[in-house]
Amino acid sequence: MTIPGALVVALLAHAGVWGATPAAAEKPVAWATVTLVMSDYRFLPAQLHFRQGARYRLVLENRGKELHEFTAPAFLGQIAIANPGILASGAKDVVLHAHERKELRFVAGRRGHYRFICADHDWAGMIGEIIVE
Repeated sequence: MTIPGALVVALLAHAGVWGATPAAAEKPVAWATVTLVMSDYRFLPAQLHFRQGARYRLVLENRGKELHEFTAPAFLGQIAIANPGILASGAKDVVLHAHERKELRFVAGRRGHYRFICADHDWAGMIGEIIVE
């Protein structure tokens, strides 16, 4: 059986072989940056959007005077985390002291809606939502 030349070219192009160079294959994939600011009793923004399979740096900044947490066990449990040492409390949150900044690097997992809170201040309305599309 003979495969037509145009079909071979199309298959190679689809597989990423045709025209690929070693330099292109070695080029690192960029991390998109999203910043979440914690102040005393609120998150800004209160809604975060991520694309499934994309790489992110979630910059967490505590601009408040109190300790705050980014608590999101359902979300954190389904993403691929590049720096798991950042997690506290059995891998369910990130703790930040006043004026502290941390970065969570991850690949977004399953699509869905996930809640995040500050475990110490959710009663005051320090809650938010993550949407993975």
